[in-house]
Amino acid sequence: MELSKLIDATETRQFKVVFPNTLNAHNTLFGGTAMQWMDEVAYITATRFTRMKMVTISTNKMRFQHAIKSGTIAEIVGRVSKVGKLKIDIDVSIYVEEMFSQERFKAVNAVFTFAAIDENHKPKRINLSNKLK
Repeated sequence: MELSKLIDATETRQFKVVFPNTLNAHNTLFGGTAMQWMDEVAYITATRFTRMKMVTISTNKMRFQHAIKSGTIAEIVGRVSKVGKLKIDIDVSIYVEEMFSQERFKAVNAVFTFAAIDENHKPKRINLSNKLK
């Protein structure tokens, strides 16, 4: 499979309804909750792409562009953006949809970096040779 097709095939999407129990004092989604959702999608994306044990090693360029309010639908999308010998970057965005209209916008974006690890939790080389033929 070509690299671009593997990236397309492993793009990950999750949907969440933003309920009141996830809101802060300003009635918007807690930033930490958004980050948790994004890290989970990034982890799934990295694992599906490599089929290896992966761990988050950093989060970069976290950008909160719009508040996420109660009663909306959040779509969290993860996509591989860079692959190295030991690390992989996953670009993750949260898109927000109004429940009862067609309005949709990007609310949050970040890059999550993962490393492959072995059974002793030591860094391991990312091997895609059996996937890219």
